[in-house]
Amino acid sequence: MEQNQSTPEASRIWAAALVLIGSLMGTAGVAAGAMAAHQTGGGLLETASHYLLFHAAPVLAIGLNSYNRKICMTAASLLAFGAVLFSGDLALRALANLKPLAMAAPIGGLILILGWLSLATAGILDIVKAREAK
Repeated sequence: MEQNQSTPEASRIWAAALVLIGSLMGTAGVAAGAMAAHQTGGGLLETASHYLLFHAAPVLAIGLNSYNRKICMTAASLLAFGAVLFSGDLALRALANLKPLAMAAPIGGLILILGWLSLATAGILDIVKAREAK
């Protein structure tokens, strides 16, 4: 009987842990990609970056399935804005040899990292809240 009563709390802690893990995967993926771009022979680091970023999305989707919080909306907004700024700058450089904003890519990358860390914060806060509720 007690086991059934603790299941919702355990599920909530696990969901929060998935948000934390997925967001840290995203943070590390962005950072590793930036380091690979500036390091000679950064191929392995680039591959690590891709795997972290590709797999962060489903981990977060599973963990965020039941979330409805302002911090998650803020994080998603930061991720969207950072991705557009970062990727848009790189695409314009590659396709049109344009550099509209000198620091767009590094600022976009920083915004992406802040977005991932915001999601990590949501996971941490929920883990703490669930443990306090016990």
